[in-house]
Amino acid sequence: MTINQVGVVGSGTMGGAIAHVAAISGYEVVLCDVDQAFLERAISRMEAFMNKSIEKGKMSSDQKADILNRITCTTNLQDFHQSQVVIEAIIEDLEAKKDIFKQLDEILPSNSIIASNTSSMSITDLAAVTNRPEQVAGMHFFNPPQIMKLVEVVRGYSTSDQTVEQLKDLSQKLGKEPIEVKKDTPGFIVNRIMIPQFIEAVRLVEEGVATPEDIDKAVTLGLNYPMGPFTLQDYAGVDIGLHVMDYFYDEFKDNRFAAPLTLRNLVRAGRVGKKAGAGWFDYNK
Repeated sequence: MTINQVGVVGSGTMGGAIAHVAAISGYEVVLCDVDQAFLERAISRMEAFMNKSIEKGKMSSDQKADILNRITCTTNLQDFHQSQVVIEAIIEDLEAKKDIFKQLDEILPSNSIIASNTSSMSITDLAAVTNRPEQVAGMHFFNPPQIMKLVEVVRGYSTSDQTVEQLKDLSQKLGKEPIEVKKDTPGFIVNRIMIPQFIEAVRLVEEGVATPEDIDKAVTLGLNYPMGPFTLQDYAGVDIGLHVMDYFYDEFKDNRFAAPLTLRNLVRAGRVGKKAGAGWFDYNK
């Protein structure tokens, strides 16, 4: 199957950026969200990103215009009727994702692929609500997708070899380095390693071993990570981290993935105070 048009459902931080990457790579893109205002914000983020490239001499104004012209924004899922691949990038809510997959299955051509950008949730569960489970897979990008090179291509129980190879090929054409996750397991590879690190870092604070600041310094200077676990939690969203931990715990029933009470209370405090960006250092404030 030749891929000419890539669809993206969800125009938030990840979805909008994935659509941007596809358009930069020469694909026709259909970007869908429930509200036109969300789509307009996504386009504004793309423009701001490209304006920096223009200032640095890495892109021309004409190239920027061509990229934007390849993106069609819509609030109607029916506009994916000609897409060969659609990537779902909505909130990490399994039931909401299943609803999107059911609708896409009815709209898309029979040979089209439905992929999810989920960072942790079951591809097999998503595939089960469709009539094309062999054409459903994970395609997990990392934030920000315009810069981060990795894509996890994740097999569900029924995902075909052909689907995996097509998504790996697409990833490479998007300028990414794909890796194959051969077994559908919560968190795949990166989050399966990262989440326990977050938990252990919080436990060190709870035990009075060190402050978040010093733990971040230890990890960045001692392990050569670009940022420490607390800065990274704030960047990704402490509420999202907690949600993933709870999902892991529900799936594995293993105390390794039990969210620390300090983190749960931090998220509660942020919700009560209506500070969506609240975190260990209020990184997103």
